[in-house]
Amino acid sequence: MEVSVMTSTPNAEQPQGLTTAEAQQRLKDEGLNELPTASKRGWVRILLEIVREPMFLLLLACGTLYLILGDREEALMLLGFVGVVIGITYYQEKRTENALDALRDLSSPRALVRRDGEWIRIAGRDVARGDIMMLSEGDRVPADAMVLQCTNLHVDESLLTGESVSVRKTEWDDKSEMERPGGEDLPTVYSGTLVVSGQGVAEVRGTGLRTELGKIGKALQTVDTEKPPLQHEVANLVRDMGLVGVGLCIVVTIVFSLTRGNNLIAWQRGFLSGLAMAMGVLPEEFPVVLTIFMAMGAWRMSQNQVLTRRVPAIETLGSATVLCVDKTGTLTMNKMTVRKLAAGGEYIHIPATGLPGVLPERFHELVEYSILACEADPFDPMERAILDMGQGALKGTEHLHEDWQLEREYPLSRHMLALSHAWQMHSGGGRVAAKGAPEAILDLCHMPQAQQQLIMKQVLDMANDGLRVLGVARASCDNDDLPDNQHDFDFKFIGLIGLADPIRATVPAAVAQCRRAGVRVVMITGDYPGTALSIAREIGLQHPDRIVTGSELEAMSEEEVSNKIRDVSV
Repeated sequence: MEVSVMTSTPNAEQPQGLTTAEAQQRLKDEGLNELPTASKRGWVRILLEIVREPMFLLLLACGTLYLILGDREEALMLLGFVGVVIGITYYQEKRTENALDALRDLSSPRALVRRDGEWIRIAGRDVARGDIMMLSEGDRVPADAMVLQCTNLHVDESLLTGESVSVRKTEWDDKSEMERPGGEDLPTVYSGTLVVSGQGVAEVRGTGLRTELGKIGKALQTVDTEKPPLQHEVANLVRDMGLVGVGLCIVVTIVFSLTRGNNLIAWQRGFLSGLAMAMGVLPEEFPVVLTIFMAMGAWRMSQNQVLTRRVPAIETLGSATVLCVDKTGTLTMNKMTVRKLAAGGEYIHIPATGLPGVLPERFHELVEYSILACEADPFDPMERAILDMGQGALKGTEHLHEDWQLEREYPLSRHMLALSHAWQMHSGGGRVAAKGAPEAILDLCHMPQAQQQLIMKQVLDMANDGLRVLGVARASCDNDDLPDNQHDFDFKFIGLIGLADPIRATVPAAVAQCRRAGVRVVMITGDYPGTALSIAREIGLQHPDRIVTGSELEAMSEEEVSNKIRDVSV
């Protein structure tokens, strides 16, 4: 087990974790922290799987019969086609196997754990139950764990929940058990998820198949695979035509021999005549054409970055009548962007492609302080979106402050869903920038109830458009006497920022094309129904208001579910 020792050691008061001996024993008893994968297919196995296809068996049978009949030219031509098709299919499947192997190696995470009282970095597969691991911004969580300590820890759990917005984590209270992913302020992190901001220390509770990700993989292994419809049809065709061919061969052999002397020579000639009749019945061109077209389909899909592990899957995909697609990362770009700004009762809509022109002056302060409330080089997708938009929109203005110095950060917590940054201005004096949930920002600003209701109506309108809404506020401060609580600043409300995970540009056209082809598209998402409805309308789903939620499905019987999903769109 290769490790690299860290040059600096985090806080010594943190839990000591396992010893190397304890970790090795647990890995021996419970297995490595990895998901089981199907055994690698070598070239012999790939070729055998290809040749076992009914179409290839039919072609080989036809070629062999031509050789028996002495028609070498026809036999070599047919077997030559078989060789070409097998070569194309083998190349495509081997190429896919190599690409999948490379992806597995690329996605293998590393982990920073405490062993023998020292922080070391190890391969994710060597993480053991009971390990104490450090999580930082940008880390891929290597195992299911309970958070012991954290500071502003936010994790992207879209891999497990389908929700692109990160969730906030809190510290374990010594009572909670491991729960299912999703929801704010849980003390649990899960294998395969991504830390987007903050840092934390967690104790590993589950590895390998004992993780939430492992349970999904284990459930998928129990799914019975069926042969593609066309493979069934071809197998039936080969069987039926084979029986017809054998029957004709027997009949012709008997009739020929009985009418030509009933001797050995007559029986031999009768058998050859029967084989010739059988060959006339077998449709040997059909499997050649069909196999070549499927191989060409796999090749064309590979040109669009789609891997086809089994060529017959092309036919299965072509026979689909319902296409269920995940929203996050499939229909959307899985990348937050600023889509709307609200300040002083005015709005500005920003296309997914970015601000088309000059940002009006009345929105400059809103963007200026939203940037000041972000990290300098954030990993959080919402902060990244604000910086990308703001730095471009304010370029060349006096609203970008690279010479200001950050004096203090007030992190977001479960009790105050807002964070603040106190800055020292280059010219003297201080400014505080705050952003967070609109309700929290309004609380910091101590606004009158009537004004709060007016702003919350704007928030609701933006949320109904499928936007994630943040409030922004500012305050002046004396950096020599900064308070311990954000509430002690005299904040002034500036405005609202609406963010969204934009729809991929090609999705509406693809959905329309599916509808023309008779394929019903169903969107699967963990969003709220209102947000899901907005996205369904944007991508052009048929009957976007036909929505069923998870809680509704849980309350239904199997028969009710079967009837409900016949016309549901989301």
